[in-house]
Amino acid sequence: MPEKFDCIIVGAGPAGISCAYDLAKGGANVLLLERGEYPGSKNVMGGVLYRKMMEDIIPDFYKEAPLERPIVEQRFMMMDKESAVTFSYKGMEWGKEPYNNFTVLRAHFDQWFAEKAVEQGAILVTETVVLECIVENGKVVGVRTDRPDGEIYADVVVLADGVNSLLAQKLGFHKEYKPDEVALATMEILKLDKKVIEDRFNLEENQGCTLELFGDATKGILGTGFLYTNKDTLSIGVGTLLSGLIKHKIKPYDLLEYVKNHPMIRPYIQGSEPQEYLAHLIPEGGYNSMGKIVGNGVIVIGDASQLVNAIHREGSNLAMTSGRLAAETVLLAKEAGDFSVGMLDHYRVRLMDGFVGQDMKKYKDSTHHFNKFPQYFDAYIPMVNKAASQMFTVDGASKWEKQKKIWSGLGSAKEKMKLARDVYRAWKVMK
Repeated sequence: MPEKFDCIIVGAGPAGISCAYDLAKGGANVLLLERGEYPGSKNVMGGVLYRKMMEDIIPDFYKEAPLERPIVEQRFMMMDKESAVTFSYKGMEWGKEPYNNFTVLRAHFDQWFAEKAVEQGAILVTETVVLECIVENGKVVGVRTDRPDGEIYADVVVLADGVNSLLAQKLGFHKEYKPDEVALATMEILKLDKKVIEDRFNLEENQGCTLELFGDATKGILGTGFLYTNKDTLSIGVGTLLSGLIKHKIKPYDLLEYVKNHPMIRPYIQGSEPQEYLAHLIPEGGYNSMGKIVGNGVIVIGDASQLVNAIHREGSNLAMTSGRLAAETVLLAKEAGDFSVGMLDHYRVRLMDGFVGQDMKKYKDSTHHFNKFPQYFDAYIPMVNKAASQMFTVDGASKWEKQKKIWSGLGSAKEKMKLARDVYRAWKVMK
């Protein structure tokens, strides 16, 4: 192993591997460090991979990658305790090459992706914990690991070490995140016959469906549940702000069991067998919680820089894009022989000027808003379900009578004004 690298990348998730792949492809000498037994062993996401961002790195990747199902339908459930208002979009164009997005199992996909980076020339070392960055004269020059003689040096260190990014925190790039800035996601992989999955979700072979669950799936806490179809398994999970779990004294696994036994979800998973249980923190602070992402000799990418769009449930695509842009910046710095913050800031500018930064800015106040006003989840979603039940129940009452009853059920004039104000606030924070 060379004494010094062009770049050391800490963390072999989508962001880190994307960076390693493009750097190695560009001729850089790259070391990719992963604390887990293998890439993907410590990584958790709901399981949807977006084609465009991955194809920007490896064209036609879907022809050989270990993917589960191309998604042709996205369903959304606004859930009460014994009901759900459901809407969806199903498009056959999504089921044709080159497809739109896919379900994946990270333990399989990340290993394949990392192998591709190794084929390009990156060196992958697993089961290695990076303890801290080595700083000399105000510049990051390497990392210190838990291995014997564990000091490794590089011109640039890229931090892709996940939501808490203790390495970036030690550098003073961000503060310790509060419970209302991170979500805890718990999920299970459930084994179920392939044909049963297709019958229950109204799918043909090589078609997939996603269900996003709101309202009672999280017992009114800010967050979402999900149910995704794989080839012969289902990914089911729920993620909520850590502050909500603490406030309501709910254990994450109990909340997942609640979702699995919900009358709207139970029929989908009936007869399945648990294969794997996973839990992981997810950054939810968004744009307002982002710290420094560039320094002398160091760049921060992916979850480590809070790059998650919680409103649209996007994370891996932002991570991959940040990894690619970081790689392009390091290659420019290598060519110029300049690894200062001024040169590496090219990454921050491109990231924030592109779709990643624009979307982060667009939804910068959304998590705070919906957390501050919990009625969106614990009051308004049940209200929508109740109104739907009244309107669609055929009991001899006229539709005019039903509309009046629904209107009356919204409460007093003051309560109706509050509802209207909340709708306006939601629109304003999302526009």
